Amino acid sequence: MLLAAIWAKTRHPGRWQFFGEFPPDIFNKMDGSNLNPVEILEAWITGDRPLTNKSARELELLAAWELADDARSRAFNITPDNAADFVRHKTDLFFSLLDELHTFPLKSTVFLETLWNLWLPLAIQLSTEKQSSNQTLIQGILGSQGTGKTTLCQVLKLILGKLKYSTVSISLDDLYKTYADRQQLQKGDPRLIWRGPPGTHDIDLGIAVLDKFRGSSVVELAAVDNLKSDVFKTDLINNIIEIPRFDKSAWGGAGDRTQPEIICGADIVLFEGWFVGVNPVAEAALNEFLATAPFPISTEADCQFARDMNAKLHDYLPLWKRLDRLMVLYPRDYRFSQVWRNQAEREMMAAGKSGMGEDEINRFVEYFWKALHPELFIQSMLSGDRVDLVIEILGDRAIGKIGRAIDLKSSN
Repeated sequence: MLLAAIWAKTRHPGRWQFFGEFPPDIFNKMDGSNLNPVEILEAWITGDRPLTNKSARELELLAAWELADDARSRAFNITPDNAADFVRHKTDLFFSLLDELHTFPLKSTVFLETLWNLWLPLAIQLSTEKQSSNQTLIQGILGSQGTGKTTLCQVLKLILGKLKYSTVSISLDDLYKTYADRQQLQKGDPRLIWRGPPGTHDIDLGIAVLDKFRGSSVVELAAVDNLKSDVFKTDLINNIIEIPRFDKSAWGGAGDRTQPEIICGADIVLFEGWFVGVNPVAEAALNEFLATAPFPISTEADCQFARDMNAKLHDYLPLWKRLDRLMVLYPRDYRFSQVWRNQAEREMMAAGKSGMGEDEINRFVEYFWKALHPELFIQSMLSGDRVDLVIEILGDRAIGKIGRAIDLKSSN
């Protein structure tokens, strides 16, 4: 009854929000306290596992919370009929991960919220989708600097491993052309002062790698240290995949290819990058946008650079066609990326590592905005039909709205 009532409530305007507007009487009926989901998780971490009657009520409360956010419950296919089972599945995974999450900030409220609200349900969703296919599932992840792509991939790999699925992460950065090739590229186009914009990647290499995953059977996901070892049989050798890797520290920070990672197939590929899946926009729409002189685009040269980068996106479309799904990590304000990058560099320097100064960081980030301005290119992706899942990132890197692109559009 309680779950059904909450489901009905969330179908109307003014629905309760996930972390703060839940009716107090629900808490009183459930547990006699004003616990929120993070407080329940924190209690579990300290040893109060869900085995008592009180914890059973906590599980029911968590199931109610799953339905309190309409867009999020739709995105992960959570209904009154399956909410209780979904929470129990998440709870089992949560406890199975505790010993392996010691390198992550488990005491952080933001981390726990993200783990419970995004990473766990997303991993369950990916595993469910993989069950219906005998091919490698390729999940595209689009996110600007600082949106948490690397952490997302690390945690998903752990969770999916608990679900018995092998996972590998590939970054768009891993597809950069070699240092020598980029030097030649820069001679032809001096505007390519940094690696990263469209045109600096080996697209054919990316297509070949993803196609190899498609054609392989999953034998084992493990580094292959000695290909001449007798333990590798013919069928294993036939499934070997060389994943390109990129060393950003090479050549004084210009970066270059390094030794590839050699594996033997994978159930799921997480393919992430700052413009993964981004399509070119129509010329008229681009020119209309550029006419508003959006920061940091201010000169005709800047406008021409944006037009040329938009044209280069056409070359990437065959690579994007290999994606089965596409999710977007979407900062509420695109300028957060600059703030986050400055924070990261300051932390690196405080730890005794080399880093860029604030002026250099700002020029670096703004260079990417000049190439593919988020206000146009990311917005155009959200208004299209290519994106399956949208995750809003707040200024403190906490998770905001989560939902299917179509649901979030209709709610705005």
